[in-house]
Amino acid sequence: MTAAAKVTDPGKPRRAVDRIRETARDLFYRRGIRDVGVEEIVTTAGVTKPSLYRAFASKDELAAAYIRDYDREFWDRFEAVTAPHAGDPKAQVLAWVQAIEDRTRVSRYRGCGMTNAAVEYPDRDHPARRLSVENKKEYRRRLRALARDMGARNPDLLGDGLLLLIEGTYASAQLFEGDGPAVHLAAAAAALIDASL
Repeated sequence: MTAAAKVTDPGKPRRAVDRIRETARDLFYRRGIRDVGVEEIVTTAGVTKPSLYRAFASKDELAAAYIRDYDREFWDRFEAVTAPHAGDPKAQVLAWVQAIEDRTRVSRYRGCGMTNAAVEYPDRDHPARRLSVENKKEYRRRLRALARDMGARNPDLLGDGLLLLIEGTYASAQLFEGDGPAVHLAAAAAALIDASL
């Protein structure tokens, strides 16, 4: 469920723009942005093309809105998982990687929407790619900061190692359905952290 859908009063009909965003988010995540056409989005959302184009100038703008929504949801999840462990950066990282490992077991898991969008759009100027890269740079910065707060001998190396494990999990979880390397993410991260402190 998207952030837009969460704030909608259940007694009121959802606005067309909210239905468009929710539908696009579901289809883009499950199948990829390029695979989904505007016609399918409006049909599935139960709206008209003019409704979509009043809210979004183009499919590229809708893709950028999807990435912005995904980014917000991503950091909300990150904060929800790490906040209970405030002041203990090792526990924060371990809780986060366990949450990722748990997510990989969800049926039809498709990895990280940001990573998928960045791979899907090699053009560095495409808004979906630009926004995805910004998310990954912030992700890297946060993991390095947590590694520094842990007292790692080389915090940049530990932060980058954690990011590589996580990104590998996003990809491998799509290849091995529930029994691949992703099931060892938390243990591998713990071993990497222990070796780095």
